Amino acid sequence: MAHSRARPNPADGKPLVRRAAATVGVLFLLIGVLGFVPGITSGTDDLRFAGHGSGAYLFGVFQVSVLHNLVHVVFGVAGLVLARTVTGARTFLIGGGAVYLVLWLYGLAVEHDTGANVLPVNDADGWLHLGLGVGMVALGVLTGRFRP
Repeated sequence: MAHSRARPNPADGKPLVRRAAATVGVLFLLIGVLGFVPGITSGTDDLRFAGHGSGAYLFGVFQVSVLHNLVHVVFGVAGLVLARTVTGARTFLIGGGAVYLVLWLYGLAVEHDTGANVLPVNDADGWLHLGLGVGMVALGVLTGRFRP
């Protein structure tokens, strides 16, 4: 009988910060794609390119648009590319976390039913952006520490 570990695990020996960045990147890619899938995203008939008028909701909760979904896809690709190096992975997690904290502030500042709400964001998105921002920065700081 063949051994269950006949193939090497690609994560073996990879620094934790690189694995964390790659995982976050994959999650962003997945969420970006799911934002276009009917059934997972309700109201896909009302999906707009941008703006608060988009009537699509990922998981029935998070308001999305084509632009919003594409931002997640691009963020995911960036995470996978930057996860190739320790420095890039740490930069993605901390810098990306800072971007999401700015998006959280944007969601607090912008009126949700105005043209300034281009992504669009709702209250659920705001809480998610806060959690992502804090989580990504924490991952970058805690897993990206240099060891002697």
